[in-house]
Amino acid sequence: MEIHIPTPLRQYADKKASVTVEGATVNDALSALTAAYPELKKHLFTDEGKVRSFVNLYLNDDDIRYLPEKEATAVSAKDSLTIIPSIAGGCQ
Repeated sequence: MEIHIPTPLRQYADKKASVTVEGATVNDALSALTAAYPELKKHLFTDEGKVRSFVNLYLNDDDIRYLPEKEATAVSAKDSLTIIPSIAGGCQ
């Protein structure tokens, strides 16, 4: 499956906009991603191994937080996973 890397995290993924990984579930795909690019792990996961609250994951067009299986959702080679970090701040 293809994982789209957001611009702020590309520096930890050899400056790639997307990478192809194998895995049966979203978790497997993320594990393959962080195995290939270990620096990404601390930006995507807490010390307990949970996806950080400010990291949004979209499987194709679906927010995985609203899928019944969440990170355990099955994936295929045709799927794409998009990582979108939340951005805080603004003007006052």
